[in-house]
Amino acid sequence: MNPLTPRDTKAWQAQVWISFGIAVLLCGSGLAWLPVGPMERAFMVMAYLFCLCAVFVLAKSIRDRHAGLPEAPGWRLVAWGGFAAAVGLTGWGLTVLSIAPSHAAFLLVGWLFLMSSAFTLAKTLRDAQEARTL
Repeated sequence: MNPLTPRDTKAWQAQVWISFGIAVLLCGSGLAWLPVGPMERAFMVMAYLFCLCAVFVLAKSIRDRHAGLPEAPGWRLVAWGGFAAAVGLTGWGLTVLSIAPSHAAFLLVGWLFLMSSAFTLAKTLRDAQEARTL
């Protein structure tokens, strides 16, 4: 291992995982106590999971492109299109739910926290993998 290879500290890695865990916990609790019917709740759970998966796909796509790795034709469109669809559908779902503004605000902030912490987690995991391979 090259001693000059930059590595994230254990404290940073712990903070990233803890932040992601808290975001998942907050989103899960907000969705579990969502005062709507089962179909609306299921839609929002799927939308949050769609966003979470789309964040990891987009983060990988951007990182691979930055590293100059080859990509399949149309992959960038799939990654960005999936992310746009996930964000759009989740945002639409949050706006049409008949719930109190305070609950909607909680879900919105939790959703943004989840996406932000997922991007950070994806970067931290990729950085660690790259440091191991150098």
